[in-house]
Amino acid sequence: METMVAAQMEVLNESFAGTTAADAANTPFRFDLTKTTYTVNAEWYTVTPGRTETDMKSALHEGDSETLNVYAANIGDGLLGWAYFPQSYNGGAGATRDGVVILDESMPGGTAGKYALGDTLTHEVGHWLMLEHTFAGGCSAKGDGVEDTPAEAMPQFDCPVNADTCAAPGLDPIHNFMDYTQDSCMNMFTPGQSTRMSDAWVEYRAGGNG
Repeated sequence: METMVAAQMEVLNESFAGTTAADAANTPFRFDLTKTTYTVNAEWYTVTPGRTETDMKSALHEGDSETLNVYAANIGDGLLGWAYFPQSYNGGAGATRDGVVILDESMPGGTAGKYALGDTLTHEVGHWLMLEHTFAGGCSAKGDGVEDTPAEAMPQFDCPVNADTCAAPGLDPIHNFMDYTQDSCMNMFTPGQSTRMSDAWVEYRAGGNG
């Protein structure tokens, strides 16, 4: 497990540094692993969003709004992971709920098949920093709130090259970390997404808000 965690941290930082694709944005975010804990609790191990999640995070959460808590488990309901947007952090119940939950076997070297290269964590940390899915809003003008991610009518899976589900300019952003494509397909954030994350950090997380 320690080897998987170390590899996961490398993937996360490479993704946010933009070294994964020629046109990927070099965001200002880098992450340091300061602590790893292991907990034996059968109910928490198959956690899903809801009461069990609240119990687990209430017991295990550490730090403030600047601290990224990552919970890796054999999560239920066929999920790969989930996270909450930073504006939900308010120093109370929202603070306890803050953080990212991922399927443990989605880390590099895991058994989650085409989702076992570590990009689930990258995707969920994107949410933790205020990014919407690239398909949010479908083909509407608002979309995901980022101008340089082409509109996308629906999530894409696998790696459908040349998919184009909206009339607006640009192919579906299947290589973006905020789509649902397989790990080997996704490899970038855009400059606009980097700006959105930076703005969200300043507004909601910087200085240990809450």
